[in-house]
Amino acid sequence: MATRYDELIGQVNAIREEAAREMETCADPHAVQVCRAKYLGRKGSVTLLFREMGGASSDERPKLGSAFNNLKTELEERFDQLGEAIKKRAVAKKIAGSRLDITLPGRDTATGHLHPLKQTMNEVISIFTGMGFSVFEGPEIENDWYNFEALNVPADHPARDMHDTFYLDGGWLLRTHTSPVQVHVMEKQKPPVFMIAPGAVYRRDNDVSHSPMFHQVEGLMVAENITFSDLKGVLSAFCHEMFGKQREVRFRPSYFPFTEPSAEIDVRCVICEGSGCRVCKQSGWLEIMGSGMVDPEVFKAVKYSPKKYTGFAFGMGVERIAMLKYGINNIRLFFENDMRFLEQF
Repeated sequence: MATRYDELIGQVNAIREEAAREMETCADPHAVQVCRAKYLGRKGSVTLLFREMGGASSDERPKLGSAFNNLKTELEERFDQLGEAIKKRAVAKKIAGSRLDITLPGRDTATGHLHPLKQTMNEVISIFTGMGFSVFEGPEIENDWYNFEALNVPADHPARDMHDTFYLDGGWLLRTHTSPVQVHVMEKQKPPVFMIAPGAVYRRDNDVSHSPMFHQVEGLMVAENITFSDLKGVLSAFCHEMFGKQREVRFRPSYFPFTEPSAEIDVRCVICEGSGCRVCKQSGWLEIMGSGMVDPEVFKAVKYSPKKYTGFAFGMGVERIAMLKYGINNIRLFFENDMRFLEQF
């Protein structure tokens, strides 16, 4: 005669076989969920089995509990495996149904390009290296001697004031121009020297035409018998290469502590072609750089003989050159990373 224990073990086997048959009919994830709930849900067949243990003896309950738990674990694993298998079949079916037409054109990928300031810097460097100048770089943090003293900037000169220069602790400062590179080069190299020094510089300016960090290219030519005519010839050639061979150039007297005589260099306004506009302040001319013959005091600081050697120096702001060349009216556009602006270049 069958006992209560035998009946419950018989139900375990029956549930196992019934669940296996129903699993074979599940064709999608939803069917798997419904079938799983039928056996393992709160009112599922396996869950109800545990409530039938009350009629078994104390010796039979551990065995029944083990059998019920084994059935539950087995069905959970089989339902998990079935669900994964159905997902894989669905993915394989989707892949098989999607064909790749290798005759279709490929998708274009967006490519980057050089920043307009870098493009302008490279163009300036290319023009001067084509004339035989070498490129040198130097530190952006300088001491007072290289940034001012060696360049004949006296202690009471306005350029030393706090409103112009970023001073650091320990007597250091952020260079206000790239001219200190010229001093470094002349200390290590005897004439002739034909060099340019591109790089970032720092001043306490911030408006539509000035930035606290901007870029300069300083140049220097030192040898025997260098004259102001050499200065005019080299810098006129640069202006014609940068702005066009028909662009008019003029030299105006000016003053810089490290050159004497000194001159500002203007080109005919690229916006109004000389008729007068807001950009050129109705003058018809645009200033692009400063220049001059190297002051003998600078040569003495680097132990060059002013009686034997002469030379000229010049300096230009790369942002200003780019603004004039491309008709840009706000220097902040170079640093805002607005793709609408940058994509124009």
